[in-house]
Amino acid sequence: MARRGAPTATKGAAIVVLMFVQSFCAAFFVGDLVSDFLEEPNSEWLQPHFMLEVLANLGLVAGIVFEGAYLLRLLRRQAHAERALSVASGALQEVMEAYFEEWHLTPSEADVASFSIKGCSIAEIAELRGSAEATVKTHLNAIYRKAGVSGRGDLVNLLIEEILGTPLIEKETGERRKAG
Repeated sequence: MARRGAPTATKGAAIVVLMFVQSFCAAFFVGDLVSDFLEEPNSEWLQPHFMLEVLANLGLVAGIVFEGAYLLRLLRRQAHAERALSVASGALQEVMEAYFEEWHLTPSEADVASFSIKGCSIAEIAELRGSAEATVKTHLNAIYRKAGVSGRGDLVNLLIEEILGTPLIEKETGERRKAG
């Protein structure tokens, strides 16, 4: 998730910096316009130079407003994506737990299955659990037998299809669906 959020955060920071620079420039131009007007209040209004400064200032202000709206849109989109990822992550955990219960996995088998689904190798699982690789292989064989699959790919596919086959959020209630 950090890899996906970083470009949006970088874009947001760049837009904020640009908005500050533009705000400084706009303030400078407004100060210059006021100064010019105070020096010669009657003759400045019709000068092309004065009109050009007014248009440039209006362009800067419009740019600041546009960038602010764009930044808000980026932040809302990022928040929505993070919420969706959180829902999907929670749904996967719920689906996994429901299947583990349905398959009558032991706590050790459920632990090994979770690590396997997360992509850990047999050696990594053995190290994380403090057990021998042969023990992990025995647990994996029991898991595959109980789940009725032939390997890790089928196990992961079964869980992903369960999530993709049903909506994560009920449209009417807005609540997360229950696995099982």
